[in-house]
Amino acid sequence: MKLSSMQYAIRDALRSMKRNAIMTIASIATVAVSLLILGSAWLLVLNSEHLTGVMESELEINAYLKQDVTREDALNLRRELEAVDGVAEVVFVAKEDGLKGLQERFGEDTSIIDALGESNPLPDMYSIKAGVAENVPKIAEEVATVSQVETVRYGQGMVEKLLALTRWLRTAGVVLVIAIGLAAIFLIATTIRLTVFARRKAIGIMKLVGATNWYIRWPFFLEGMFIGLVGAGMAIFLLHFFYNQLVQNVVLTLNFLPILQEETLIYNVYKYLFFIGTFLGAVGSAISLRRFLKV
Repeated sequence: MKLSSMQYAIRDALRSMKRNAIMTIASIATVAVSLLILGSAWLLVLNSEHLTGVMESELEINAYLKQDVTREDALNLRRELEAVDGVAEVVFVAKEDGLKGLQERFGEDTSIIDALGESNPLPDMYSIKAGVAENVPKIAEEVATVSQVETVRYGQGMVEKLLALTRWLRTAGVVLVIAIGLAAIFLIATTIRLTVFARRKAIGIMKLVGATNWYIRWPFFLEGMFIGLVGAGMAIFLLHFFYNQLVQNVVLTLNFLPILQEETLIYNVYKYLFFIGTFLGAVGSAISLRRFLKV
C-alpha cells in the first residue's frame, strides 16, 4: 500500500470516528466491558488454579515407624522411601521433634513434656510429599508395604474429595473462560457491524465512483483497530485497579487465603487482552464490511 493511501486511510478513519462519535464511543465501551468481563473470569480461573495448587502442595503422607526400629535403621530407611515412584520429598521427623510439635499445638497452658517425663509414646515418622497430588493414594499404599512402617496416614477419603474438587475447578474454569470469550467476540462483532451498517450509503457511493475494495476497507480496518485498542486499554486499566484493591483487602483481612500475586501471570493476561481487543476490532470491521462491498 502506498504511503499516500495509508495517510488518506488514517485521516479518513479519524474523520469518520469524529463524525460518528456516538457510535465510536459505544463501540469502545462495548469492547471495554466485554474484555473486562473476560479478564475478570480469566483471573478468577488463575486464582482457582493457584488455590488448588497450594492445597495440593500441602498434601503429605505420614509414615509412622514401628517402636522397635532403631534410630540408625530409621535413618537408613530414607533411601528406600525416596526410591518409591512419584515421591518428591522425604523428611524424617524424630519422635522428640514430634513431641515438641505436639506441645506447641497445645500451647504453654498444658505441659505434655512434663506430664510424660522421660516416656515418649510417639514413634519416629517420615513426612512424604508426592510430585503429583494424584499419586498420593498410590504412594501411600506402597509405603505401607515397607516392613519398618507400622501405620500410614494421609487423610484418606478427604484427599480423594480434594482431588475431585480440583479437577472440577479446572474444567469449570476452562469452560467459563471459553463461554465468556465467545460471548465477548459476538458482542464486539455485533457492535462493530452496527457501526459499519450506519455508514452503508457512504460505502455504496464510494463503490459506484470506482473505489477499490481495499481503498474502502483500510479506513474501517484502522478504525476498528483503534476502537479495539482503546477499549482493551480501558478494560486493562480498570481490571488492574480493581484487582490490586482486591489483593490488598484480601491480604489485610483474609491473609490465610492464598491469592495470586505473581506479576508475570497477571501481566500476561493484560497482554493477551490488549492483543485480543485490537485483533477483534480490526477483524470485526473487515468481516462486517464484506457484505456492503458487494455492489
